[in-house]
Order: sequence, then structure tokens, then C-alpha cells
Amino acid sequence: MVRTHWLLRWTTALAVAAAATLGVVTAQGASAATLQQVTSFGSNPGALTMWSYRPDNAASGAPLVVALHGCTQDAAGYLSGSGWRDLADRRGVTVVLPQQSTTNNSSRCFNWFQSADVTRGQGEVASIASMVRHAISAYGANPSRVYVTGLSGGGAMTASMLAAYPDLFAGGSVNAGIAHGCATTVAQAYSCMNPGVDKTPRAWGDLARAGYAAWSGPRPKVAVWHGQSDTTVTPMNGRELRDQWTDVAGVSQSPTATGTLASGVTWTEYGGGAVRLTEIVGMGHGTPVDPGSGPTQCGTAGAYFIDTVCGAHHDAQFFGLLGSPPSPTPTTSPTGSATATPTPSPTPTATSTPTCVTSTNYAHVQAGRARHSGGYALALGSNDNLGLYNTFNTSAVRETTPGYWQKC
Repeated sequence: MVRTHWLLRWTTALAVAAAATLGVVTAQGASAATLQQVTSFGSNPGALTMWSYRPDNAASGAPLVVALHGCTQDAAGYLSGSGWRDLADRRGVTVVLPQQSTTNNSSRCFNWFQSADVTRGQGEVASIASMVRHAISAYGANPSRVYVTGLSGGGAMTASMLAAYPDLFAGGSVNAGIAHGCATTVAQAYSCMNPGVDKTPRAWGDLARAGYAAWSGPRPKVAVWHGQSDTTVTPMNGRELRDQWTDVAGVSQSPTATGTLASGVTWTEYGGGAVRLTEIVGMGHGTPVDPGSGPTQCGTAGAYFIDTVCGAHHDAQFFGLLGSPPSPTPTTSPTGSATATPTPSPTPTATSTPTCVTSTNYAHVQAGRARHSGGYALALGSNDNLGLYNTFNTSAVRETTPGYWQKC
């Protein structure tokens, strides 16, 4: 299998974080449970290492979470820093942590941009699938409650696992990641990361469905997290992921609910909870954590573990691992009407399809259909990237709910 050196722009920054990340690993964890290497777990065509963390209160039938680290990171650092160790200890969840090697990738990035590593039955995705099957068998984990999450390169690989193995996962969470199928070469990966690649929801959905074309069963629910000041993997990628997985789920890109977790941390759900996109104002490249001992806190702040909210906690809630606690308080509709809880709209009929408005991106912004950010025009509400903000680029948008515009 051909391996490549990773993208210098990504890993140069991440390499600085490695020592800091490792430095906090052993500071947590009063539980008697320890991270254990599993030396034999079945077929391993991707030559990955398997680590597992099984807390003392993990009973037979417990849920299983697969956590994929970012570049330069390792299993131990990601378990502790991301907060999944805290969630595992509190909820009796078993965590499996695949680990990349420098032999496969010089910066220990999962090879999400290599076709041979993201194709079902091959390479790294096949190794991770073997780890899941081993954990279900060896630990008695519940096969209907298996989830996958990851950061950055691990987030991109999370999307590929959901595409290649929808039969293994009930849900997934992509942190600062990239849609499945965006790149098949290193050169393409650069463009995916920054400025991002724009495709229609159907085009993204087709790429994900091709990951296991024969699959006709239920699709995993998907959470997407993205910092709005991320210059490594630009925020556009979070919205492209939303488009990919709403299309795969067969639901509209119009939101069915919105809410706020904290100041500047807003979520939008689609298809009644099939997909959730959480966007964090001012956050750069990383996964959100909230160190502390409170019931909604977790993780260790550090490089690429950013002190905002406990993403692992909210993912666990989204996946249904916490029982049925109250949902985050919904916000008002974008127009500021008195209705506090957005009401899901029925699927529009052919006669009620919103009209597409075609104009220059400059005109869209002046008319209040889009906003200007970083030289681009972004549709109001959906934040779909319409292209460069000028009087020459033309795009089409439609208003699907009052004040909520998206690309046609």
C-alpha cells in the first residue's frame, strides 16, 4: 500500500501541540481502569494499533465509542484530552482508540485522503472495523450502540467510517473534519482543508453512499462540530458535512430545530435530529472541551482541545447515552418572532418549493440574503458558501424558512 507524507501546513502546527498534549495525559483518571493495548484483534490491513479503555462499571451490553485522534496525537492523549475518558467513567462506556503509526504516515495522520485506506474491506477503515467487531465479541458491547468520533484527520476518517461501514455504527461525530470523498490525493486534500470544496448535497451524498453501495438499512445519525475561526480546516467544511449527511439521511437541508449550548455555541438540527451541526464562534482548529468535575464538563484544555463546552458530553446526549435529560433550550426563529420553539415544517409539495433568486453575490449581500465574510458571500442562516463577494460572481439562493437562505 502506498503511503505518503502528510500535509506540511497541518502537521507543522500540530507537531507543536504533541508535547503539551502528552503532558496532560496522566494527570487525570482516578479510576482503576487503564488504557490497554490489544495486540490481536483480527484482520489489520491498515497496520494500525488498537487500544481500549474499559471502565470498571462497563457491564455487558454497554455502548462502545471509537475515538480517532488527530495528526501527531496518540490514543492516550486523545482519550484524556477529548473528554471521552470522563464520559466512559461516568457512563460505563467502553472506548476503542485506533492509533496511527509513523510508518503509515510520518505525522501519524489517518490517511483519509487515500482511496486504499477509506474503501470498505481495505486499509485503515477495515482495520478499524476489525477492532469494532473484536470489542463487541470480547467485551460484550452492544452491537446496536456503537459510535465513532474523531478530530481533524480523525474527524475526516470518522466520516469515511460512517460511509464505508454504516452497518457497524449507530452514530458518529466529526470534529473539525472533512466530508467523505473530498480528496483522493494530497494535492486535493490541501484544497479540501482550505478554502474548502463546494458540492451539492446530492453530490456529497452520492460519494458517501458509494462507500457501501449495497447498503439499504438505517443510516447513522451524525453530529458535526466546527470552530468558526478555524483556518486549518475552514468552517465551510462543517457545512459541507451537513449537506453530505442530510442528503444521505434523506432529509432537507432546512433546519427543524436550533438552540444554544453557551455564548457563541449554537446548534442546528435537520430531519428531527438525524444530523446536528454545532458552530462555535471564535474557536479555532480543535475539539471543544470544558474541564471540571460538573456533570456536563469533561476533558483537558490544551493544544487542539479548546475550552468552550464539553463536546463529548453533548455527543453522548445526542447519541442517547445519557438517558433522556432535557434538551438545550431552543432559540427563537431567525426573524425574532415570539415563537420560542421552531416547529418542524411538513415536506413542501412541488407547488410550494421556494423560488430561487439569482443575482450577483454583491447584490445578495446588499439585499440581506447573504453576508460578507473573509472575501466570500455566505447565505444567511445556512452559511452556504456562494463564492467570492463581488459584482461578477453570480449564484442562486432560496428562502426555505423566514430569514433562512440556502443555495439552490
